[in-house]
Amino acid sequence: MIQHPYRTFRTTVARREVLGPHFTRITFAGDDLEHFGTDGLDQRIKLIIPFDDGSVTDVGQADEAQGMMDWYRRWRELPDEKRNPIRTYTVRAVRPEAREIDVDFVLHGTEGPASAWATAAQPGDPLYIVGPNARSVEAPGGLEWKPGDATSVLIAGDETAAPAICSIVETLPAHVTGEVCIEVPTEADALPLAAPDGVTVRWLARGSAPHGVRLSAAVHAWGRARSSSAAPVVELAEPDEDEVLWEVPEQADATEYAWLAGEAGTITALRRHLVRDLGIDRKSVAFMGYWKVGRAEGA
Repeated sequence: MIQHPYRTFRTTVARREVLGPHFTRITFAGDDLEHFGTDGLDQRIKLIIPFDDGSVTDVGQADEAQGMMDWYRRWRELPDEKRNPIRTYTVRAVRPEAREIDVDFVLHGTEGPASAWATAAQPGDPLYIVGPNARSVEAPGGLEWKPGDATSVLIAGDETAAPAICSIVETLPAHVTGEVCIEVPTEADALPLAAPDGVTVRWLARGSAPHGVRLSAAVHAWGRARSSSAAPVVELAEPDEDEVLWEVPEQADATEYAWLAGEAGTITALRRHLVRDLGIDRKSVAFMGYWKVGRAEGA
């Protein structure tokens, strides 16, 4: 049988751990997770969220003989009331020998389907997870951290990027230097994170400030420390509809590398600052608009 690079894993909630006021880690278990293939880092996966009654419309997603695009096309053709929400997350940890994976959820009420599901999830609850297949000879993709031989890094994002950032930072070689800026809702949402001695980690509590202001200020401060030129005023510009919200260099070829992820308006503005104002080569800046204010994720 052909092994596709992505497949759907049948899992159940094994346990949950509250990490902070807005973060909860859910551990998923499943017999097939021994074949869940990933190098960690910022590996993206898809979660197929059950309806309120726990049901999931069968479009062949659990059929290993089908590629993801086969069943995904049928999913898109379903009427709204039959189409289960699909949301993108990052794997926090993989333990194939234990047939477990961890996913950290940002809880922001019950309006969004993923947050609502995670808020109510209990051990034994089932969930389909679409992720990389270790038995495939094809590379699955979904990894955007590609620093090449860079020895100085800037890593910045909001709470939606925190799981990916934590996974990345934990793998940084000891000789790498740089700064990590993570904006989270409250001080209590800061998570333990081991980093190399030359890497500074800043957890930025948003409090009552608008989303992205603390993160933007921290990155601009990093820019001022990097060069003697004056930094422009911090602005949270909304991206144009036609503006690229996601661009990742295939492989950085400089000593400096930046990885930005989170709300699209904030991240694209920061990317413009790094490239246009600070003169950093765009081939050394990876930026990903994970979400956009006022817009639900399109699967």
